[in-house]
Amino acid sequence: MEPIEIGIYVSLGMLVLVLLGMRVAFAAALSGLVGLIWIFWAKKGYAPDDFGWALTVAVKTAGQVPHSKVASQALSLIPTFILIGYLAYYAGLTKALFEAAKRWVGWLPGGLAVSTIFATAGFAAVSGASVATAAVFARIAIPEMLKVGYDKRFAAGVVAAGGTLASLIPPSAILVIYAIIVEQDVGKLLLAGFIPGAFSAVIYGCLIVGLALVLPKFGPPVKGFSWKQRFAALPPAFPIFFVVLIIVFFIYNPFGGDAWGTPTEGGALGAFVVFCMALYRGMRWSQLKDALLETAKLSAMIFTIIWGVLIYVRFLGFADLPGAFADWITSLHQPPMVTLLLILLAYAVLGMFMDAIGMLLLTLPVVYPAVMALNGGEMVSAADSAFGMSGPMCAIWFGILVVKMAEFCLITPPIGLNCFVVAGVRDDISVQDVFKGVTPFFVADAVTIGLLVAFPTIVLWLPGQV
Repeated sequence: MEPIEIGIYVSLGMLVLVLLGMRVAFAAALSGLVGLIWIFWAKKGYAPDDFGWALTVAVKTAGQVPHSKVASQALSLIPTFILIGYLAYYAGLTKALFEAAKRWVGWLPGGLAVSTIFATAGFAAVSGASVATAAVFARIAIPEMLKVGYDKRFAAGVVAAGGTLASLIPPSAILVIYAIIVEQDVGKLLLAGFIPGAFSAVIYGCLIVGLALVLPKFGPPVKGFSWKQRFAALPPAFPIFFVVLIIVFFIYNPFGGDAWGTPTEGGALGAFVVFCMALYRGMRWSQLKDALLETAKLSAMIFTIIWGVLIYVRFLGFADLPGAFADWITSLHQPPMVTLLLILLAYAVLGMFMDAIGMLLLTLPVVYPAVMALNGGEMVSAADSAFGMSGPMCAIWFGILVVKMAEFCLITPPIGLNCFVVAGVRDDISVQDVFKGVTPFFVADAVTIGLLVAFPTIVLWLPGQV
């Protein structure tokens, strides 16, 4: 049997394991190990005496992956970014941010929901985890919306959808993982997420205002704040913007010259600043312990998924499945843009059954080479490319698109993780309520993705300045 055939059979088997409920990390690691054994044994002609040799070589090959691939400086960003988010919560910065947003935009139709979206966007700028963002604002924003008469399903949907913004707005753990997989510049990818993330928040806000204008009593505005009260709400929220500036300066110096340091150093310094602010605001030892434990748990989960999937990716390299898929994609007799849209649609369907990080880790080793081949290759110039951009810029643009699709998957049934988190925090709201509440945001996400595809400048302008 040819290696490509083995690759197809093993990949189908892994998908079956995932659909049966096995965790992505373990399904991928097990499939990758079995695939490696199969390929090495096939090279020896399936001789019974050679099975032990194939097993030994496969185990050694897979055993090198956890340390060699995970011990990366770029991946050290992930724990620091997650820690920033948890420390910001215990420092009271999330409440301050929500209060400031409420006083400044609460007067709009659907004002509290719009405030929640903008507050989650601001918190996303210091938190790399969508799950943490959704959990925090489920405690803060939902009670406020329920007090003024919001439907509990829509209130929960707003928080679940707003939490997805942390996947795109830096510091984003998923963007870092994408950069590692496709071997692109982490700093440029993080920069590229700023404008599309803010753009997504604006689209969400416009959707809420439109619904509030059309449907009576949908989202009553919150009025009565004076200009003095509005300006008084800004200073408590300033530390968040200070942390954002630190991270931006460490990625890209807006005043020209070299950046101040690496993104990892920026994330560590940002965590230290928020830690000092939390201490100043009276954070207790038990709260610090909880922040560290939650950071460790989420980081361990992400790293387990990474090394598990990378064993499967190592097997794909031996099976040459990425190259075969890229050749097949480029041989299709249809415009490259149509093929790209079909790939994004496939992500939307696949995301209904897999978590965002696992989905990207499993698919990118196969899909990314195909998309780059569609554009004309890694080294193609903008003038000769299919999508009108150079190879490196196409990698950044496609990265933002697939991460936006990953955001979409965080709220799609049946396993939209953010929806389960919101329901878990609130005893009075079921998962079914949250899924009903996020339904309007599917339209907003579709509009956002369409505009990012049609106008790549939204994604590429900021990284193009570096």
